Amino acid sequence: MAAKKERTKEQRIKAEKTRLKGIFKELDENKKKLVTPLIEKAAFMSIELDDLQETIRQEGWTSEYQNGENQWGTKKSPEADTYIALSKNYAAVIKQLIDLVPAAKRKESRLQALRDE
Repeated sequence: MAAKKERTKEQRIKAEKTRLKGIFKELDENKKKLVTPLIEKAAFMSIELDDLQETIRQEGWTSEYQNGENQWGTKKSPEADTYIALSKNYAAVIKQLIDLVPAAKRKESRLQALRDE
């Protein structure tokens, strides 16, 4: 059995852009102009989050440090800090994208349906 060819980061970002553009393909031209940079940022952040998540899965959320000769300890890893900050920014961009979709086109969540009853 042949091994699955690993895609480059750029290929993965391009695939994510294509996926997101497909979701927003029915928007009018003015909104598409607003959506395009957001899609590019969201695609980049999504792939970076995947990579950071894999690093955290392998290495953990903490790293050891040494301050001076006798002070040792553990702290949150730089990858964990980056992951937390990036995930917040990603959520904000996704919210902006969702807000640009007309309400009639949005799929209502089950929770929202229950609230409306």
